[in-house]
Amino acid sequence: MNFKTLRLTMLFVCALFISINAFSQTNYADVKVDDLTDTQIRQLIQRAESIGYNDIQLEQMAAAQGMSSTEIQKLRLRVEKIRKEESSTNQKTGNNITKSTADLDRSRSYMGRDTSRNKSNNNVSNDELIKDRKTLDQEKRDETKLLFEGLKPKIFGEALFTNENKTFEPNLRMATPKGYVIGPDDELLVDITGDNEASYTLKVSPDGTIRVKYAGIIAVGGLTIEQATSKIRSNLAGTYPGIRSGRTNVAINLGNIRSIKVTVIGEVVKGGSFTVPSLYSIFNVLYETGGPNQNGSFRKIQLIRNNKVVRTFDVYDLLLNGIQTSNVRLQDQDVINVPVYDTRIEVAGQVKRPALYEMVKGEVLEDAIRFAGGFGPGAYSAQVKVLQNTNKERKIIDVEEGDFKSYIPKNGDKYVIEDILDRFENRVEIFGAVFRPGPYELDNGLTLKNLIAKADGLKEDAFLNRGYITRLNADNSLALLSFDVAKIIAGTDPDVKLQREDKVTIKSIFDLREEYKVTIQGEVRYPGIFKYGEEMSLESLIQMAGGFKEGATPNRIEISRRIKNSDIMSVSAQTAEVFTVNVDPNLKIMDKGFTLKPFDIVSIRTSESYHIQRQVKVEGEVLYPGTYTIAKKDERISDIIKRAGGLSPLAYVEGASLKRTGSADSKALDSLERRKEERDKFINLQRLKQSGAKDTSSLDQDMQILRSDMVGINLQLILKKPLSRNDLIIEDGDVIRVPKELQTIRITGEVLKPNSIIYVKGKSFSSYISGAGGYNYNAYRKGAYIVYSNGSVAAAKKFLLFNNYPQVRPGAEIFIPKRAEREKLSTQGIIGISTAVASLAAIVLTLFR
Repeated sequence: MNFKTLRLTMLFVCALFISINAFSQTNYADVKVDDLTDTQIRQLIQRAESIGYNDIQLEQMAAAQGMSSTEIQKLRLRVEKIRKEESSTNQKTGNNITKSTADLDRSRSYMGRDTSRNKSNNNVSNDELIKDRKTLDQEKRDETKLLFEGLKPKIFGEALFTNENKTFEPNLRMATPKGYVIGPDDELLVDITGDNEASYTLKVSPDGTIRVKYAGIIAVGGLTIEQATSKIRSNLAGTYPGIRSGRTNVAINLGNIRSIKVTVIGEVVKGGSFTVPSLYSIFNVLYETGGPNQNGSFRKIQLIRNNKVVRTFDVYDLLLNGIQTSNVRLQDQDVINVPVYDTRIEVAGQVKRPALYEMVKGEVLEDAIRFAGGFGPGAYSAQVKVLQNTNKERKIIDVEEGDFKSYIPKNGDKYVIEDILDRFENRVEIFGAVFRPGPYELDNGLTLKNLIAKADGLKEDAFLNRGYITRLNADNSLALLSFDVAKIIAGTDPDVKLQREDKVTIKSIFDLREEYKVTIQGEVRYPGIFKYGEEMSLESLIQMAGGFKEGATPNRIEISRRIKNSDIMSVSAQTAEVFTVNVDPNLKIMDKGFTLKPFDIVSIRTSESYHIQRQVKVEGEVLYPGTYTIAKKDERISDIIKRAGGLSPLAYVEGASLKRTGSADSKALDSLERRKEERDKFINLQRLKQSGAKDTSSLDQDMQILRSDMVGINLQLILKKPLSRNDLIIEDGDVIRVPKELQTIRITGEVLKPNSIIYVKGKSFSSYISGAGGYNYNAYRKGAYIVYSNGSVAAAKKFLLFNNYPQVRPGAEIFIPKRAEREKLSTQGIIGISTAVASLAAIVLTLFR
């Protein structure tokens, strides 16, 4: 390890040590898991998941924060319990969102998310490394603080002094307060207006006097601004007579105010002596010092002046009511003392401001709840649980609602306001075929008939023969009570008195039977499945399906109907009832039409005399290439070539081809089965190739043939002998292509150099193979074949010991397939053959004996 690497390692260890110390600054050793509510535990789990911590990492961080091993064990059990409850709830609702520990660990790993930049650059300077580590440590501290927020309750009022974004400095440019006491270093602004005009800026001397021109020395120290104004006016009246007559006015204001020295002692964050403006109050100085510390009182802050307690300041008066009567202005040499609190309690659970609160003599539990903002919307306010410390152990007390005004809190009490029960004391519900289903209030003596009336009565489709009530037994098991709906409504059956949490269900007749539908298919604009209506006619269904297509025939419409009572013992039992119907082409209402029944299937046929235009395409060397419409059913290739003006002088007749793909409209039904078979063959070939077949090149070629739509034709023979069997009848979508004479031959497959070679008339098959470098070592010569330009294929044939190769023509492609690899004979195979030979020899010897 070089010196640079050693330095980086040491820096990392130091940064890690600093980070651990930073984590340890907040001590959670006094947190009791038993005192935490389920809501707090759920919040802790959610926060841990949001920053990528799993349950194990959560426990590790809790230990780093000072939580004892006993409390960590309790925390683990509480977390497991809540996860099981959530998992059970989610399984009941069909939405399991609980994550396992492994899933959480995989979903997001916090610990390694910021190391990539250090790995990507090995030349990072030491300063940059320290900066990165500091940033990472700060992020960890912030997230850890967020993680455990709420486990340790906050002291009410503490945030007022720790919020750095707020300032409570007084306005030093306001009008001079009447009660302001003048002292040394204050600056007075004396303005004389009226018959006499003069202005003086006078600074109060250390002995409390000012010197006014023409009036002499006036003592103002210790006087309020109001008293000083009266005294100065009296002294100036001898110099300015207009003051007595009112023709001259005197105004006294403060200029620059003086600074005073105040001492803050006791349980404060920053104690000591402070020099502050003389307009500062008790609260302003407390804010400068950071306020009371963890042990400081917020309710009994003392202002000591001349060795006497002149005022007691209660921060709660300011926080809760905005009252500042005790927040007086300070004077020089004042002392602010923050004593240790006497009684501090915790209010947790369903209150608006859960926190630690300080109580003073005379305050009761009702005051504590008021300090906490009152009960929350889901609070169980009938009773409050008190966790109290005794001299030896802890105990729990249940304080009833009537005792809130008399119960006196003790130091260390924790008041837990629980949630109300998730249940209704007077709810019944009704579902199904009523006009207003839902929950209703259980009045005294509410009956089934009254509840149906509350729900605005039964719907027209209500099933009147039977309804049922789902009722909870005493042990919360379910009971089912059935009733006759019609008789309950009519009053012929005794009414049923309802109980809490009864659920009444009255079904619709449509809920108790299969949904009635009819199907229409064939030559209508929108074939499909439609809802059945009573007395639904055939014409109505055709209209719902958009009417007939142009090629539809209104004659011989076939309707197939289900048979419900077929003879199961008969071999030739009827399975469907079929009707053949003729309807009016314009769907006019007839006196007697065919009425449909549920689940009927209507089939509309195509008219035999109706034909849509079918087209073929002629490409290449004809006089008028383009698209031609088939004029008659038996039109042939020769007819189309004749309509295209015949062949051009450059046409290569032997290379003419026919591509038969078919159009989407004409072959959507006719060729569906054929294409399905080809697709199945193609999938099987692919499966065979993936299963380890040796001769993969032949499989590739088979796949290529399946994809080909070329039909090999002999156009020269067709034009010479029209209407012969070679002169095929053309179909919709056919493409006839007549190329120019091609001058190359393409050689592919197992040759040394697959390429294209110039065609030479009379040149043999073997010569073209030699032009591609000859056969490869694993070429399958007997399987060689040629694909001609018109799409036809010719293969090599074996005659005695010689291969008879097909004739080569312009534009052809020669393909040499790959020989299948022979599997080597294994040891077991050799042993098997040897055993068979030995057995055969033994049999022969036995026969000759």
